Amino acid sequence: MSISPAWYLGLSTVLFAIGAVGVLVRRNVLIMFMCVELMLNAANLAFVTFARTLHDIGGQVLVFFVLVVAAAEVVVGLGIVVAIFRRRASANADDLHLMKG
Repeated sequence: MSISPAWYLGLSTVLFAIGAVGVLVRRNVLIMFMCVELMLNAANLAFVTFARTLHDIGGQVLVFFVLVVAAAEVVVGLGIVVAIFRRRASANADDLHLMKG
């Protein structure tokens, strides 16, 4: 008994929607980064589903590149959060104007 690819795509859609709502609603920068990671993982799930359905390795190669971009985003994002934390005791998205030179 195999699970239909539609279920995986539905799960990917739900995860992406949860991440998008989290980015739009929350003001904490760490929560926003976690929601962006959730959205990237939802895209990865869709890529792997299409790759497996079409019997093509291209989707799995795209997942590798998305993981590389996600790792770079985490490094840069956490650097910005640490810089904000050093100036203030909170990490709200509204405090990003403090980063201007």
